[in-house]
Amino acid sequence: MREKNKNEEKVSLRELNLPQDLKKLSLRQCGCLCSEIRNMLISTVSKNGGHLASNLGVVELTLAIHRNFDSPEDKIIWDVGHQSYTHKILTGRADRFSTLRQENGISGFPKPDESEHDTCISGHSSTSVSLAVGIAEAMKVSGDNHYAVAVIGDGAMTGGMFYEAMNNGGRDKNSNLIVILNDNNMSISKSVGALSRYLTSLRNTEGYLNTKRTVEKTLMNIPVLGAPMAKGIKNAKDSVKSRILEQSTMFEDMGFIYLGPVNGHSISELDEVLKVAKSFHKPVLIHVKTVKGKGYIPAEKNPGEYHGISKFDIVTGNPEVSADECYSTVFGRELVRLAEDDDRIFAITAAMKYGTGLQFFAAEYPERFFDVGIAEQHAVTFGCGLATMGKIPVFAVYSTFIQRSYDQLVHDAAIGNLHIVLGIDRAGIVGEDGETHHGLLDVPMLSSIPNTTIYSPSCYEELKMCMKRAIFEDTGIAAVRYPRGADKSSFPKDRLNTDYTFFENSGDILLITYGRICSELFKAKSLLDADGINCDILKLTRIYPVPDEIIERIQHYKTIIFFEESMKRGSISEKIGEQLAESSFTGSYSTVAADGFVKQASVASCLKKLGLSCGEMAEYVRCRSVGNGKA
Repeated sequence: MREKNKNEEKVSLRELNLPQDLKKLSLRQCGCLCSEIRNMLISTVSKNGGHLASNLGVVELTLAIHRNFDSPEDKIIWDVGHQSYTHKILTGRADRFSTLRQENGISGFPKPDESEHDTCISGHSSTSVSLAVGIAEAMKVSGDNHYAVAVIGDGAMTGGMFYEAMNNGGRDKNSNLIVILNDNNMSISKSVGALSRYLTSLRNTEGYLNTKRTVEKTLMNIPVLGAPMAKGIKNAKDSVKSRILEQSTMFEDMGFIYLGPVNGHSISELDEVLKVAKSFHKPVLIHVKTVKGKGYIPAEKNPGEYHGISKFDIVTGNPEVSADECYSTVFGRELVRLAEDDDRIFAITAAMKYGTGLQFFAAEYPERFFDVGIAEQHAVTFGCGLATMGKIPVFAVYSTFIQRSYDQLVHDAAIGNLHIVLGIDRAGIVGEDGETHHGLLDVPMLSSIPNTTIYSPSCYEELKMCMKRAIFEDTGIAAVRYPRGADKSSFPKDRLNTDYTFFENSGDILLITYGRICSELFKAKSLLDADGINCDILKLTRIYPVPDEIIERIQHYKTIIFFEESMKRGSISEKIGEQLAESSFTGSYSTVAADGFVKQASVASCLKKLGLSCGEMAEYVRCRSVGNGKA
């Protein structure tokens, strides 16, 4: 009979009206549902790739949030957003979850046009509390008593924007603002510095807090005398706490009520603390401890490797494709080689040591390696400080994240003409991570800043050449940008250099490009040759500033077409077009580039849609050559 009751309690995702039915479930049913969700996460990410460890760590937390809040009326904001997979499953997207990160499928990040439960699009770090503060204030002014809930990880807390938001949010003592700190003691690259030590000190108070809960619960069960005794102890709580812990939390100093630490894998504890937090109707921070990769042993043992992972075998945990050599690792190893003979070279990362290939430098020269946390603004200005002392700082950063440091690049680096080198990783299309992660804006951004040089190599050999020149020969800001993944180039490499190369074929059509898609353009040229359409090619390596002699040399062409893996507005093609117009160029000039945000899909599919694959390039040239009598 007991076994029968257990079986009757079991539930599955397909039986529930989500998220509403979560409030009706027993704790045991919640546990069953968490197991089902974890199996779905592991199965889907093993096929599609994605962010696994962070999502496995917040399954119970996400379920508890939806049990205790009323989404979409209560607004839930996920910091970075890559840990929102369970949230998607619990808000009506379980049947489509197999399409995660696929073309025309659901995104790997929150997107309001995908679901009313996704409050804001999110793909960058440390923004959730600012959004939540704004939402909470708007609710208050409108007489809306719902809650704004920000979920932020301990890694994202290293971003300065978090403290700006907390300082602002703690001022209003009557807002329904709740910040949930998901503390897994493991940001993408392990948290370092004073903040990590501070959180460790808070974690060490858990024994005290657990003891306090146990005492209060025991007292409440004593007839007659229990409640008054518990009340008396509660009134003395602050004094006891200060004497035992001998500290006030930073969050309380900012105006927040601090609750925690709480076991992030206990639904009962999470239910309790969330109900308490709601009852205050004041700014509250809940400190939740979770295990990154929870429930899948390979991810628990190596959470960094399973933060963002390609397809993998579930049984062994081994990735389907090895990424032993790629642009990131080649960059990292070459930086080590260059630093062997020059102790002025310093390496900086913003919590992406492994993602940018700097693990090699960190191992070889730990005293010259700095992980500043998720703080790109600080990374740039910190590098400028090094530069004022005669050092050569090299900041390796994803293209999409360098956007966060525009002000520092202008004011702290460019105006003073300080020499800082940027390794711009993941430049161009990155694929399934979609709009928030494509590296399409670094060229328009950096090329708008004076005293800046930009290189875009097309293969490993050029990458090494450009690094050497950027580090030892250039002044000011020197950026070397390169794509995600391995070098698959196939173009003539007998004349590699760090400036530009003309491939002349006695044509009156000139095709210009740079970076990864050079190989696609040479394939397109072969297709055009077969059609009798002669084209010359100008391959750029140093893409900015544009040498004056290039403009002089290309003015005689009747048709110039620039293929560029960048946003069109502010692009290099736009700058060359402007210079040609100023020099009275009378031919035809056009550009093929991105003209808006690009949705998630494979790299190959994205490039094809943008007209940057060889077939589409060839067809575009054919259409432009008809008027010239070439076809």
